[in-house]
Amino acid sequence: MSAMKSFLDVRRKEIPFVLSMFMYFFLVITVFWILKPIKKALFVNHYTKGVTFFGLDGAQAELLAKVGNMVVALVATIVFTVLSRRLHRHRLTLVFTAFSVAMLALFIPLLGTSSGLVAWSFYLFGDLFNTLMVATFFAFLNDSVHPDDSKRLYGPIVLGGVAGGAVGSIFVVALTKTSDISPSAWMVVSIVLTVVLGAMAVIGGRWVEKNKPELADGVDENEKGEEKPKVGLFDGAKLVFASRYLMAIVAIVGLYEIVSTILDYQFTSTVLHYVPQGVPQLADKTEMKEAVGAAIGEHFSLVYAITNTVALLIQIFATTFVMKRLGVRIALLMMPFAILGNSVAFLALPILWVGSFLNTSDSGLNYSINQSARESLYTPTTREEKYAAKAFIDMFVQRFAKAVAVGVALLMSIAFSDFAGVRWLSIIAIALTAVWIVAASWVGYKFKELTGEEAGKPSKGAGPKARTVTADR
Repeated sequence: MSAMKSFLDVRRKEIPFVLSMFMYFFLVITVFWILKPIKKALFVNHYTKGVTFFGLDGAQAELLAKVGNMVVALVATIVFTVLSRRLHRHRLTLVFTAFSVAMLALFIPLLGTSSGLVAWSFYLFGDLFNTLMVATFFAFLNDSVHPDDSKRLYGPIVLGGVAGGAVGSIFVVALTKTSDISPSAWMVVSIVLTVVLGAMAVIGGRWVEKNKPELADGVDENEKGEEKPKVGLFDGAKLVFASRYLMAIVAIVGLYEIVSTILDYQFTSTVLHYVPQGVPQLADKTEMKEAVGAAIGEHFSLVYAITNTVALLIQIFATTFVMKRLGVRIALLMMPFAILGNSVAFLALPILWVGSFLNTSDSGLNYSINQSARESLYTPTTREEKYAAKAFIDMFVQRFAKAVAVGVALLMSIAFSDFAGVRWLSIIAIALTAVWIVAASWVGYKFKELTGEEAGKPSKGAGPKARTVTADR
């Protein structure tokens, strides 16, 4: 009961803001998880039954699509940076909401075609939606909540994203099993939800302007008179390379992205190898291809539903307990140890559900306790580091690490042409996870030093020590 009271420490006046931001993040992630299995199934199904991308099968072609995601993300970073200097909170959200609605509407008549261009463009858009809308949400949130209030409000607000993942994926599974809803119909659903999230952003933004006039110009009251930091890719890189603390965060983020991409490739390859074997044989090749595609899409949706349910349960029942009682360092270590165990299991037994749970040990923990712990690492940093350095890490480092993982996985998949070779990627994942554990342990100790964190006691916050990270050379 005390843990629940601590988790829901929201003042009466703040309820409209917290609810609107909860729903904002909830709808962003719900739409993303509606789009994710559709884009993945559309893409990998396009490269089946003899159709390849320059000799690459669906799982291998998807690795190249992840490189495309990095290029698109870099363009998005530039656009986001330019617009964020002119627009704040809900106004920035409305721009990207209008863009997303237009793109979703464009795909309504296209998803029924078998075009490779459609498969590629929708895959890239699905990732772009998540990149833009999540970055915009956190920019909005960080620009609207004082550091002291964030300790009370971020828990219930960020829970919206975890709940959105669970509801979105379960919603798709349930409706897919009970009714014949086409991908184009899902686009209509996504458009409606995207419009509603824009409305939630407007409610939250107007609440801030009315109740926190000191934040109306986007400058924290503790920083009045200071020059507003520039938010750019190059500025962020300089800040990161000047701090061992931030470089340790880069190591955590980068190693996670590489390991996650390898795990996702193993997961996809496992599904493509085993699921078609369970589909009854049909004489008509077209019907057979459709049956296989439907089975693959259904399995992806089921795994995503399990993954997001796990994330939701962890966020509600474990995250607050671990962060407050055991500390940020332990919270940071839970995910790499879970991945380490699952990778060892897949190396020893590469079967369908062991491979499928690679996704659960990855995303199930990343979207809950790992994200909360990783975001808390920015608490004892300066304002410039919170904006410029974090933008550099979240947008550039993540996608660059994915590109590195793509190269590793693609080379390994070419070297081992059959499914039996996919298991050996676990050796690379295990080695990188071991380094990740070392980096997470070090930055966890450093966080404790900078904030005075003690297990079982609230953090002292980012007060006077919040300016010490840049001195850590």
